[in-house]
Amino acid sequence: MKRKYGSRYDWKRIVERNYTERYVDEESFKGYVSLLHMEEVTEPLFVQYGNKSICVVDDGYYWMQHFPESRHYSVTTTFNSDGHIVQWYIDISKGVGYCEENGPWMDDWILDLVLLPDGQVIELDVDEFEEARAGQLLPAKDLEQAWKEFIRLKEELLAKRFKLVDQTVIHFKELKKSFPVEEQAPQKK
Repeated sequence: MKRKYGSRYDWKRIVERNYTERYVDEESFKGYVSLLHMEEVTEPLFVQYGNKSICVVDDGYYWMQHFPESRHYSVTTTFNSDGHIVQWYIDISKGVGYCEENGPWMDDWILDLVLLPDGQVIELDVDEFEEARAGQLLPAKDLEQAWKEFIRLKEELLAKRFKLVDQTVIHFKELKKSFPVEEQAPQKK
């Protein structure tokens, strides 16, 4: 299990950044939302999903992360430099929290889901999870909770009932207002 912060304060790949976070208390979402603008990075980062290669980090990209209270997941939405969604990355987590020094965090369990804008749902790290289960690397209670959350979220994604997807653009626009004026318009390359 690894603790991850929305600020990505320790990520050396980012040369120049803007960052903001906000606590949101709405009927459909309660928790912290962070927005990281990667103005300049040392090099782009691509991920491979089957035969698809997708850029998830580059100059001008944004990562917005939702940390819902009392839930066992966190959602990172990647926006490209034009402000278009690249992917929703869902980390199954033991929990989320907040610390004054580094902001919102989540304790990442092994399982992840990815939702692409075309509706494709991708399962990640199921093999690693099975190895952890076989090797009893995590308490049985944690493994059971992680698997239940993974299945529940996968079913919601496939049925297009995962409501946070609909809120990402709204929260993105709101959080971008915290950045300097020149940041509020999408950057063109």
